[in-house]
Amino acid sequence: MRVLIAEDLTLLRDGLTRMLTAYGFDVVAAVDDGADLARTLVEVRPDVAVVDVRLPPSFTDEGLRATIAARRVVPGLPVLILSQYVEQVYAAELLSDRSGSVGYLLKDRVGQVKDFIDAVRRVADGGTVMDPEVVAQLLGGGRQRDRLAALTPRERDVLAVMAEGRSNSAIAARLFVTEKAVSKHINNIFAKLALPPSDDDHRRVLAVLTYLNEGA
Repeated sequence: MRVLIAEDLTLLRDGLTRMLTAYGFDVVAAVDDGADLARTLVEVRPDVAVVDVRLPPSFTDEGLRATIAARRVVPGLPVLILSQYVEQVYAAELLSDRSGSVGYLLKDRVGQVKDFIDAVRRVADGGTVMDPEVVAQLLGGGRQRDRLAALTPRERDVLAVMAEGRSNSAIAARLFVTEKAVSKHINNIFAKLALPPSDDDHRRVLAVLTYLNEGA
């Protein structure tokens, strides 16, 4: 599997390269600034890219903006954002384009190497991977809170796990309930948020994020 890494810190960039290589990935490019990232993403077209949000020259949101630009040229280009920060505006745009193959993890919350490797593979396979803290911040605006007010505490729990890209069976295992109960909760969530249900778990996550961020 071909991987592109965008990270300005040399030690972290080299560490990611060594880690991914050890797990059988082929690191085909490693860039350290945002100026050429969009072009490199389009030229290389990796199976998945691991991208930091804040890159030179301004250290603001170059990584996210370059990713969004590249995915406009190559829809669904798999990208996993790995950052210390949640940039809400561009993160919402990235997660709401309905192309799938996207993830957003916070560096200081990635506790296990195997969890990170699993996240890289899930994004490469077309899935969605979301850090719960990212979800919490994206859903934290006033209008979003109003829309979520109709959900029960259990439905909120299901939504939070669903937003990580988990299947119904995985949600059931996490919350210690049956898959039938999970399915019922998900149907209730979509009904209360006026969203049509879908059989595609990852698309459901993107649809929820898109709806909750409209007009934010």
